Amino acid sequence: MSDLLLDFAVSLMGAGTHTSRVARNVSRIASSFGYGIDIIIFQKTVMMTITHLEDNNVRHTSVKKIKPTALNFSTISELSSLSWEVYDGHLTIDQIREKYNRIINTPRMSRWTVLGLVACANAAFCRLFGGDPVAMAIVFVATLAAFYVRQEMTSRHANHLFVFVVCSFIASMIAGLAAFTWGVDTATPQIALGTSVLFLIPGVPLINSFIDLLEGYVLAGTSRLINACMLIVAIAMGLSITLLILGIEKL
Repeated sequence: MSDLLLDFAVSLMGAGTHTSRVARNVSRIASSFGYGIDIIIFQKTVMMTITHLEDNNVRHTSVKKIKPTALNFSTISELSSLSWEVYDGHLTIDQIREKYNRIINTPRMSRWTVLGLVACANAAFCRLFGGDPVAMAIVFVATLAAFYVRQEMTSRHANHLFVFVVCSFIASMIAGLAAFTWGVDTATPQIALGTSVLFLIPGVPLINSFIDLLEGYVLAGTSRLINACMLIVAIAMGLSITLLILGIEKL
């Protein structure tokens, strides 16, 4: 029981949810079996104590590292639904484990589909900020190249801050060369360069950090906020290197 709940919490955190949702879902499952939980969540670790509601002497504490995985809102939604199914349907441990394993082992979207969608989304951001069609095309190509590098470096377990610096540099360099050096005819070269790195912005970690802080999970929120700020600094470093190499003083 304890191992299942801990795996459940770690999977939710790894998929990219905020701390209070993890605590609610895990508590919901535990209460259906007559247990209560106390949970402490850090950036890379979950510590949980499970206690029998009728006998406080029956308790177990366990700790597990959070595996670095990509954001997966589908996993979050399905695991949350499973917690309600357990609470309402009184599933057995074996049934919960079976459904949990099926959710966790569901194949993710093809990396090539994700690559194309991210490139399209970033090109749309360029248009949103006033970029012309040529600038959108530049951002699309720059994002395509940089996100492919990100996928490859991530699969090789490279340091995530280094990955962000490299990808920010690649995306901005391609956009900068196309818009300022190669003479591609665009009326909005600054927008093309500035929006080429927007796909790297850690929006989910920033949102989760503020939700955690507002709901009283100060340690988890602060660690997430610091990590998100470090990623933003890494993005700025990559973009700054491009500006220095190309001799662009301002966007």
